[in-house]
Parts: sequence; C-alpha cells; structure tokens
Amino acid sequence: MEVKQVLHMNKGTGETSYAKNSRVQSKIISITKPVTEEALLDLLCKKFPESLGIADLGCSSGPNTLSVISEIIDVIYAKCCDLGISTPELKISLNDLYSNDFNDIFGSLPAFYKKLEEEKGVGFGQCFISGVPGSFYGRLFPSKCIHFVHSSSSLHWLSQVPPELDSKASTAINKGRIYISKTSPQSVLDSYLLQFQKDFSLFLKSRSEEIVPGGRMVLSFMGRRSMDPTTVESIHQWELLAQALRNMVSEGLVLEEKVDTFNAPYYGPCAEELELEIQKEGSFIMDRLEAVEVDWDGGADMSNTTETVTVSSGQRVAKAIRAVVESMLESHFGRDIMDDLFRRHVELVDKHLAKTRTKYINLVIYLIRKG
Repeated sequence: MEVKQVLHMNKGTGETSYAKNSRVQSKIISITKPVTEEALLDLLCKKFPESLGIADLGCSSGPNTLSVISEIIDVIYAKCCDLGISTPELKISLNDLYSNDFNDIFGSLPAFYKKLEEEKGVGFGQCFISGVPGSFYGRLFPSKCIHFVHSSSSLHWLSQVPPELDSKASTAINKGRIYISKTSPQSVLDSYLLQFQKDFSLFLKSRSEEIVPGGRMVLSFMGRRSMDPTTVESIHQWELLAQALRNMVSEGLVLEEKVDTFNAPYYGPCAEELELEIQKEGSFIMDRLEAVEVDWDGGADMSNTTETVTVSSGQRVAKAIRAVVESMLESHFGRDIMDDLFRRHVELVDKHLAKTRTKYINLVIYLIRKG
C-alpha cells in the first residue's frame, strides 16, 4: 500500500464524508485547546517576531481545519490587544498528504478572511494561508522558519505498513487480522513498534530543522495508557472491523487472502515509547505529556435532537471510522463491498457499545525546540 497516495479522509459533504463525521476529532481539538493556548502564550512571552510562521500538520479538510487556525489567531490577537501592539504578519501553512481535499479548504478561505476582517477589524495584520502537500515524515519547510506547529489526530498514521506486513510480503504473518491483535505473533508487534520508532524519530528530526530555537509544538494523536499494545483500548476498533471482514469471508463475499494481506498503517503508542524517541532525537524539551479519554462517538450532540433520537452510537462510530479508513480499504478490497462492510460494522459496534462505553485514549504532547 502506497500510504502517501492512498490515505485521505472521505471528501465532500455527503453522509459518509469526513466533513460530516469528524466529531471525535473536533472533540479532541476542543480538549487540547488549553494546551495550545498555553504554548502560544509561552512562545509570545519569549519573543514577538514581526512575522510568525505557523503550521498545522495533517490538517485534513472540513470544518475542523479552519476552526483550529481561527483559535490560534484568536490567541495571538488577544495577546497583542493586551500589549497594545499590532499583530505580527501571520504565515499559516496547512499540510496534509497529496490526496487531501485542499480544494475544499481553499474554497472556504474567502468567507474565512471576510469573517476575520469583520471580527478583528481592518487594522488586523496580514494573514497568509497556504497549502503544503506532502508527508510530515520528512522536510516540508525551509530551515528555521516555523515558530509554532500544531498537529491533531494525525501522527498515529504511519508512513507505510511495516515492510514485513505489506501486502507484497512473501508470507502473510498476521492472518485474519488487520492490525495488532491479542493473537498476533510477537513479530507483528515488533514490526509495528519499529516502524513507529523510525517514523516518529524522522518527524522530530525534520521539525527540528524547520522550527526556530524556542519554537513550540503541540501534538495530539491516538495512543494507549498501557505499555502492552494488545490492550482493548488500543485495538478494539480494528478488531470489530476485522470481524466484519471475516464474516464476509465466511459468506464468500471477500477472499480470505485479501484479509490476510491487509494491515493498517497505524500505531497507537504509549507515553513511554514517545518519551524514549524524544530523548533519543534530542532536539526538544518535553513540557507536558498527558492522556485524555474521548468517547468512541465523540459524545452525543445534544443540540441535534433529531440525530440523537434516530442515529445509534454504533452508526455514529461506524460512520466516523468509515470517513477515515475507507480510502485505504477501498484501494485493497474494492469499492463494491464498502456499503455492506460498514453495515455489518454498525451492527458489531452497536452490540459492543450496548455492553460497555468504550473510550479512545488520546495523547497530548507539548514540546519546545531547544536552543
């Protein structure tokens, strides 16, 4: 699987789009907002450059993208008002993989700029927003031009499926599973950890060359509390999807070989694994690392009473997962089975949530560039 070419959130504004099914990601952004604000204020207390470079890595598309940027601008504007100074020139870079729906973002910018002018006034400083397609597992920007980096719900995606587990590998060693499982061989766990270590180390090294000394990063992504990668909290969302696929295999609707050769380019690390890589790379000081819980469905939207009554938690969860992983599944299994697969997935998630209220574990890290 060529992750850089295949992975993207579902485009558009339809019923299975990411724009309509990103409540979990919105909730995570909301939860981490105080850390983002703290990091920005810490940065602005140290230095107030005439031009401020800001990057949102793994920005995706839909309403969450510009809401993050709006919150960052609000913090900077409020601080400038407190100090009685003009806002600096803002150079904001939105990054995601090449197949991201950047056109959706660009189409929203005129309304965004208009709202910015109405709220902040014509005296608000220049704000330049641009798209930067490419993998954040490598360089994206010139040296020492970024002051603040934000990334939410992205770094759990690996740059590639571990080579030993790729569909082109000579032997399938994780048969019947699509991610780490309690019954996966130890070699599967080792392969996933090694790929994560390589990727996260490269991410840190790349950002260390782009971020100015004293610059800040706030990263949040899926993880786990336990050092054991086979705990329910870190694997069960993948287990239910694998079960739906195995059920289709038993009915002759999907080839068993197809399931045996698919493995998700995903890894939810624990805090100890993150700390080790940060220490080994050596360019950043870790100010904070905390774990927060988020409901699988992002919590019921009480303002939408129609949805609360008519849509089950299982439907909300399955639609949210579909909006994120469908591009990868479709490239491997084909488009024709997607509706049937996620119909089955809804049923399995509903049964699971009827017995227990499951939470995602999201890790939040605040890093400072040394120097």
